[in-house]
Amino acid sequence: MATFISVPLKKSSEVDLSKPLSKFISATYPSGEEQAEYCRAAEELNKLRKSAVGRPLDKHESSLETLFRYYDQLCCIEAKFPFSENQICLTFTWKDAFDKGSLFGGSTKLALANVGYEKSCVLFNCGALASQVASEQNLDNDVGLRTSAKYYQIASGAFAHIKDTVLSALNREPTMDLSPDTVGTLSQIMLAQAQEVFFLKAAADKMKDAIIAKLANQAADYYGDAFKQCQYRENLPKYFYFQEVLPVLAAKHCIMQANAEYHQSILAKQQKKFGEEISRLQHAAELVKTVASRYDEYVNVKELSDKISRALTAAKKDNDFIYHDRIPDLKDLEPIGKASMVKPTPVSVPISQKFTDLFEKMVPLTVQQALSGYNQRKALLINSLIGQMKEATNVSNGVLASLNLPAAVEDVSGDSIPQSILEKSKSVIQQGGVQTIDQLIKDLPELLQRNREILEESFKMLAEEEATDNELKTKFKERWQRTPSSELYKSLRSEGDKCRAMLDQAVHADKTVKDRYAAARNTIALLCKPEAELSAAIPSANPAKTLQGSEVVTVLKTLLAQLDEVKKEREALEKELKSISFDMTSKFLTALAQDGVINEEAISVSELDRIYGSHTQNVQANLKKQEELLNNIRVSYEDFSKMKQSNTETNQREEVLKNLAVAHDSFVELLANLKEGTKFYNDLVEIILRYQNRCSDIVFARKTEREELLKDLQQSIAREPSAPSLAVPAYQTAGVGSVSAASDASHAAPTPAPRTAFGATKSQPPARPPPPVLPSTSASTAAVNSVPTNVPCASSGATPAAATNSSQAQGPPYPTYPGYPGGYMQMPMPVYHPYVYSNMPYMYPPPGQAPFPASQHPPQAGYPFPQQPYYPPQ
Repeated sequence: MATFISVPLKKSSEVDLSKPLSKFISATYPSGEEQAEYCRAAEELNKLRKSAVGRPLDKHESSLETLFRYYDQLCCIEAKFPFSENQICLTFTWKDAFDKGSLFGGSTKLALANVGYEKSCVLFNCGALASQVASEQNLDNDVGLRTSAKYYQIASGAFAHIKDTVLSALNREPTMDLSPDTVGTLSQIMLAQAQEVFFLKAAADKMKDAIIAKLANQAADYYGDAFKQCQYRENLPKYFYFQEVLPVLAAKHCIMQANAEYHQSILAKQQKKFGEEISRLQHAAELVKTVASRYDEYVNVKELSDKISRALTAAKKDNDFIYHDRIPDLKDLEPIGKASMVKPTPVSVPISQKFTDLFEKMVPLTVQQALSGYNQRKALLINSLIGQMKEATNVSNGVLASLNLPAAVEDVSGDSIPQSILEKSKSVIQQGGVQTIDQLIKDLPELLQRNREILEESFKMLAEEEATDNELKTKFKERWQRTPSSELYKSLRSEGDKCRAMLDQAVHADKTVKDRYAAARNTIALLCKPEAELSAAIPSANPAKTLQGSEVVTVLKTLLAQLDEVKKEREALEKELKSISFDMTSKFLTALAQDGVINEEAISVSELDRIYGSHTQNVQANLKKQEELLNNIRVSYEDFSKMKQSNTETNQREEVLKNLAVAHDSFVELLANLKEGTKFYNDLVEIILRYQNRCSDIVFARKTEREELLKDLQQSIAREPSAPSLAVPAYQTAGVGSVSAASDASHAAPTPAPRTAFGATKSQPPARPPPPVLPSTSASTAAVNSVPTNVPCASSGATPAAATNSSQAQGPPYPTYPGYPGGYMQMPMPVYHPYVYSNMPYMYPPPGQAPFPASQHPPQAGYPFPQQPYYPPQ
């Protein structure tokens, strides 16, 4: 009697998880042991998927455990990787578990780049395999009953979870097996079967009949609900699976109700309610009889039927001879109570008891995003502080160059090169001089062109795929159901536009650097010359001997030394700022654990103030100290200028020294700018290459999805019914000779061909004659001469008698058996006429006629067509 329902598994196409995840890991995490560990975990995840969905699974708990582990791992990585169509794009293809399609169309399947879809399909298989494991249990022992009830409830919980989450996870209509109606019905079926198992256990343990009756009645209620859901859903009854399930549910509903009535009748007997006992047994017998008559091919109720029949016979006998209790109507009986012992097992991750997260050390995606925000704020703060210090250095160099310091206080002889100028010249020569600048400027266009080519190639890939998508959308219209490429590529195009804008800004910056270099190149080249040539290029002047050892010169030298100390302090501060590192992962993880969300801005601002607050104060103090020193230097220089002798030679010399000092500062700044520009282009190449890889990945995924969708569309078109028939020809209508009838038929709804129409009796053409008997010549001649001359011949204006009411499609009215000389086309006739059959010489002769002659037929009177030669069979 125990027939249990199990659910078939969904089948999936192969997906390589390792490559795209490893790409993301390599692009996100620095090279090292951590990155290698995550890449190994990605390979393990790919193997786990193959074990879970890439091979047939045994109906065993170990296979179910593998599915549970894969589902748990999907739930864990969903929060750690940015799965989306424009980031990590993985397309998962699953076939419908119930819709097997047709011979030509194939089975229904759906491909989505959505991890939520993969989770729903895997959870469906968890429920399906749990139902199969439960159905395979031995229900003759206590362990089997407990295990079966456990897995039926797990299956019910899995299907119920899909019902609640599938629409939000997919953001579109799923295949029919994952629709809320379907999985809701499956959940109810599994719950009913779990309740039935508890009824069987209670009966096996010989519990009280009142309890057993309540358990059976509750199971009958669950089966009834499942039957109604399965029957009245719009789409479920059309599937073969549910066509097989429906009668089982109806039978189980009746069986459980019969069991409830049987055990309640025993309770009534114990309470001396003999009439109620008989009434309940009669109802139970009717239910079992219904099952035996309608659903005997699905369930066997002979044992239950015999048990109820024996009890009913004994009850009637005792009541008739002893108790004479009135048998009440069934509607007057007190309803049997219900006792539910089952509920869907909720899905709470991890489902598997042996689960270990392969990416346990990887932080969640929300923490990664918070860390990215923090790093951006940190970079802005550090760049701001360093920028302020560099600006202060430039201001200091500009002020000193305008005052010709420190060369002015060093140039006391009037004919030798100041020491500061010699040091500047030596520094420029050591760094390569103009040759270095020229080479760096020459390399810039090549780096720029490389970046532009990669970026434009990426845009081209997106544009070509979008054009193909738009073309197919125009062709298939509403059938082309996938995210439009124009919407999907918005973020990618925005990112590409940012890269393009950065390149445009870099081109403008390159032009500025080249213009500044062109203005300072000659002076920088002068600094690169040997000391003798440099000395010759600097004009001589009368020595300022009166300034040697003066207090003004001493003060200026002291202030300049202090300014150098301030510059060195800034260099130390810059190195210190760049060297500070602090891991915010623990902070964000703690915030996520405590609050469930991460307020990145508040946490980042607080921590940056704590870490960099003192450094910020030191930078501001340094800048303020430099400002005071520059003011003092200006005042002291004014006193120095008043004491210094001024003439034409002195002014020329001072101007050249100023230009050499400015040239050194320009060289240092230009070299730094060009190196920074080169680094920018090289770094940007890596960024644009990653961008190109993402574009390539998503275009490839879209191409794969497009091919799958096109294949599905072709299959769906193949499954569709053919186009309606053309207008019915006139010869198939009732009135062949009537023009009005033919006209009416041409405007009527299409009707099936006459040979496929059933029900109505049609007029048939005359039966074909049997094969002829080989004739003799004399008999044939007699037959020819006996042809009557008064047979009416069909004319072009006459309507054949046999065709006046013929709606049956007419075949050729000529025999084609062996020995016939040429068939229909070789023996043209003016029109089909039923009476001609009996008078034509090539038809079989009537009784008593002579057989056909073996030679050529002689000409017949009144028959204008030439006779065909007859060749007897060899």
